[in-house]
This record gives sequence, C-alpha cells and structure tokens, in this order.
Amino acid sequence: MPAGLFATLVVMLLTLLGVCTRYYLFGDFNVIHGLFSLFFSTNLLICYWEMCLFFKRDYIETRTEYWRARQRETGRTPAVEFLTTRVPLKRILSPTVWADVWATYSLFDGSFSDRRTMGFNADVANGFFTLLPTLILYAAFTTGFMPAVLAGMLGLILSWQWTYVTSVYWASFFMARRQRHITRGELYTYIGAFNAPWVLFALLGLYVSARLILDGDYQVLGI
Repeated sequence: MPAGLFATLVVMLLTLLGVCTRYYLFGDFNVIHGLFSLFFSTNLLICYWEMCLFFKRDYIETRTEYWRARQRETGRTPAVEFLTTRVPLKRILSPTVWADVWATYSLFDGSFSDRRTMGFNADVANGFFTLLPTLILYAAFTTGFMPAVLAGMLGLILSWQWTYVTSVYWASFFMARRQRHITRGELYTYIGAFNAPWVLFALLGLYVSARLILDGDYQVLGI
C-alpha cells in the first residue's frame, strides 16, 4: 500500500469513528465537532510520526543524505516519492518506514535532521506529551463524558501550546533564513500549509474551550 494512502486512510477512519459515534449517541452531525474530529485524528497520526523522529533520529540523519542524493539523481521531489512508495503491510507501522517522513521533510527544513534545533525538539515533545490529551479531548468532544469545564481547561492548554509552538517554529525558520534554500512553492506548501492547521484549528480550539468553561456545558459543540 502506498505510504500516503495508508496515512490518509488512518486519518479518515479515526475521523469517521468520532463522527459516527456522535451520530449514534445524539443522532446529529455538528460541523465544529467534525472539524475537531479531523484535526485530532491528524494530530494522533503526527504524534506517532514524532515518536519515530525521536527513536530513529540517527537513522533520519543518514536517510536525509540518501534522499538528497536521490533528488539529484531523479529530479523528483523526495516527499512525493516517499508518499507514493508502496510499503508491505507487515511493515506499515514500522518506525523505520515513517522515519522517512522526517528525512524527506529535512530537505525543506534541515531542523529535523539536527537534534540540536528548536524544530526537532518541539515536535518530539508534541509527540510524547500531546498524545494522551488529544485522545481525551477527542472523546470528550464526541461523547461529553467529562465535565465541560475540565474539557475546556484542557482544551485551552493544548490549543495555546499548539498556537505558540507552531508560531515560534515559523519564526525560527525565517530567523535562520532557511527559506533561501527552497522554492517559493515549497515554502508555501510544506512550511506554510502543512503547519497551518496547528494554528488555525488551535485558534478555533481556544474559542471553543473558552465557551466550554464560561457556559459550563457542551452547547458550543451541539451536545
């Protein structure tokens, strides 16, 4: 199965799990809940990738050089080539396979093949420290199983962390002048668009979390 297709299916299935569970419990669909189901599902996958970043950090440094040579040889974009590469199902969850996410991304931002950088350490921290809170919010926004005030407090913490860290990552990218080494299209796509959800959804999360606390219920999510 192509690596990119597998990643897409994981996000889609996790999103549908949240949407269908809500429909089963409450008999309706809520747009805000649907958006957060998509975002939380995406972040759960990214958390796994970020754990791979930590455990395979030495391998990623080696693979970055492999993909750089591969790009010179073929003229293809390594990120696209990796995502379209077929992976045997018995290896589909291998950290070694998903380490190539970071090895190919390192050609746009070398931070992720250098453990001394802010980008590397911020993403590793996100992988280990936001996995469980994301799961809790995913369940709370879907079922309302915990008091809305507590869900709102957790949502505020996570949403502010995502907004702040992503913004600092962007700032550090430009302060280091890494944009000089990539094309404008790569800048807008891989640095801008790929990281934007952790600001845009987080800003929405700040609003929703504040409403959960102030209202004391889940009405903002239609529950």
